[in-house]
Amino acid sequence: MSKQHSVRDILNTARSPAIFQRSVKVALIVGSILMLINHGDALLAGNLDRYSIIKILLTYIVPFLVSTQAGVATTLELKQ
Repeated sequence: MSKQHSVRDILNTARSPAIFQRSVKVALIVGSILMLINHGDALLAGNLDRYSIIKILLTYIVPFLVSTQAGVATTLELKQ
């Protein structure tokens, strides 16, 4: 049976150094690969506008959030 966790538990777990550091590493690696695949040609051509820069930032934020969510879910599940 799964226990409901408070928002405070989830946020405190997400801010733990181990989860945060792992999420940053995943975001840098996966985000860079995806950024090169999706925006590499524009980057090399120097055709980056404000819209492209926002999309590149999101390319890094998404893997960070996914990794953080996975780390938090696993950590809280193991604590039960």
